[in-house]
Amino acid sequence: MTFPTGSAPAIIEKALAEVGYVEEPENLTKYGEFMKSDGLPWCGSFVNWCFHQAGAKLPSMVSTAMGAHRMKEVGRWFDDPQLGDLAFFDFPHDGVDRISHIGIVVKIENGEVITVEGNTAPSGGDQRNGGMVMIKTRAFGKGSSIVGFARPKFVPYKGEYPAVEVPKEATKKKGKKWKQ
Repeated sequence: MTFPTGSAPAIIEKALAEVGYVEEPENLTKYGEFMKSDGLPWCGSFVNWCFHQAGAKLPSMVSTAMGAHRMKEVGRWFDDPQLGDLAFFDFPHDGVDRISHIGIVVKIENGEVITVEGNTAPSGGDQRNGGMVMIKTRAFGKGSSIVGFARPKFVPYKGEYPAVEVPKEATKKKGKKWKQ
């Protein structure tokens, strides 16, 4: 299905198509190359790439903390998510006491958000520099790792959104192949 350029479902469709992508060693990806930030943690570059591919504008999210600050400055920061929103994370006990990760909200259900995140890992792995594009289920609200949501300006759309199948946790196969 094709969605209107610049719409939330177009971005979700692009993000879902990337699930399973695995970086080359040391954070080398097509997303970092696109943002001219190859070799750096790439969750923000992944988000910018998805928006660009879907024809939507978004300030740079390469630095997730600066991206969140910018979205707050322009009044695009919210506590309750909508489809297509950006979810900003500060993982407790990861040694980084600030926003350090970002994902795209692709589904909302049962008090949780389903996100597509770049540079994350299965449970137990590094959630903010894990090397893979994955679908993740995350709690939100007080005490969660999600500190807020940013709502970019989308082309208006009323209709169906891409279907999201939440896989069981990913498992590593031989080499760098992953199966969800």
